[in-house]
Amino acid sequence: MKRILIVDDEQSMRELLAILLKKEGFDVSTAGSRREAASALAGAGVDLVLTDVRLPDGDGLEILRHVKAASPATVVIVMTAYGTAETAVAARKLGAEAYVLKPFDVDEVRIVIRDALAARDLRAENVRLKREVGERYGLDQLIGVSEVMASLFEMVRAIAPTSSTVLITGESGTGKELVAHAIHALSSRADKPFVSVNCGALPDTLLESELFGHVKGAFTDAHQAKKGLFEAAQGGTLFLDEVGETSPAMQVKLLRALQDRRVRPVGGTEETDVDVRVVAATNAALEDRVKEKRFREDLFYRLQVIPVHAPPLRERREDVPLLAQHFCERFARAMDKRVARVSDAAIEALQRYSWPGNVRELENVIERAVALETTEAVLPERLPEAIRVPVRGSGPAALGPGFSLDAHLRAIEAQLLLEALAQAGGDRARAAGMLGVSPRSLRYLLHKHAAAADKNWQA
Repeated sequence: MKRILIVDDEQSMRELLAILLKKEGFDVSTAGSRREAASALAGAGVDLVLTDVRLPDGDGLEILRHVKAASPATVVIVMTAYGTAETAVAARKLGAEAYVLKPFDVDEVRIVIRDALAARDLRAENVRLKREVGERYGLDQLIGVSEVMASLFEMVRAIAPTSSTVLITGESGTGKELVAHAIHALSSRADKPFVSVNCGALPDTLLESELFGHVKGAFTDAHQAKKGLFEAAQGGTLFLDEVGETSPAMQVKLLRALQDRRVRPVGGTEETDVDVRVVAATNAALEDRVKEKRFREDLFYRLQVIPVHAPPLRERREDVPLLAQHFCERFARAMDKRVARVSDAAIEALQRYSWPGNVRELENVIERAVALETTEAVLPERLPEAIRVPVRGSGPAALGPGFSLDAHLRAIEAQLLLEALAQAGGDRARAAGMLGVSPRSLRYLLHKHAAAADKNWQA
């Protein structure tokens, strides 16, 4: 049972609030002055303090300072009948969770208290889980309590001490690079470099130079010799993202480097020994590409000594509230906004959505919501339409006043487009085939939704 201390010099106000909050299931104590409050706070711990600003022997801001100095996790809500902007700003700066003006509606106070405690509990839970994960697995950047994430944590902890090559598979946005960082952080190479390169973002000639380096004069702009990323990662970990996008010629060079543990710079004749652990990642189905002769079978098996799968967000929906709260707090700090939590209604919508863009899409959605939010909790109205509107597989549509058939159909179309792109690994031709439309029609649909939705459409 949560404990609340009410501090107010008016006995009638103390009694009213005590009756109200006891009915809500709280353990309530009261104080009529700053001295009585200090005595109450010296006893058993208090979860929330609801204090008036004006007291006969001081003011509530002094109580606020005392509470935050002694117990930063305790929630303080300030109330007053003499509200000024200066007092409100001072209370906020000192750490007050909320500022309530008298006279107030009792339901308003009930909601403010409930929301403040819920936000405090979510923050505490997130800190606890991150500390537990960090202590047990060294995975402080990965957040999740689902079974699939627990299995992933266990796998990372088991393979990190080895030097075996790892292939991380998973859809775009599932956090494959974070998994790679965790493997490195828990390994004996943790004090050595972690170097990453996106193989799909560079043309062959530039990728070869990036990975293996080049000698002076190797090509037109090679004005001086440069070491490659294999050498830059010496003793540490080299992360090859989107390795499935490499060309056949580059695959041969990668295979040789992995087999021989030696690299030769572009334009050079001498080879250099490298001691590097390679962790690769892909959102493509490499087994299919091997069958289609688009990816070398020998390189595939050389990379997949230890396979690790990063699960899509739709397979761990129970992690959505923690992830959403984590992103909410992060962006609220970055934007200097008082958005403390994600509302229950918004969480319901987020958990109902299928997240074809996975954690990265959730991160973008929460960033947008925090930027738009004007209250202390992210409301459903701040979420994109495709997430707000229930779609197929999420139950019947909420027909009635406010329902829009056009909006509902647009949301369904948007989600199907995103799902097709995710399942096709970003291959638009395959996505068009899955949807039964031409590539040109798909391009038109992507442009249409790019103008109407707040998403990172790749049009």
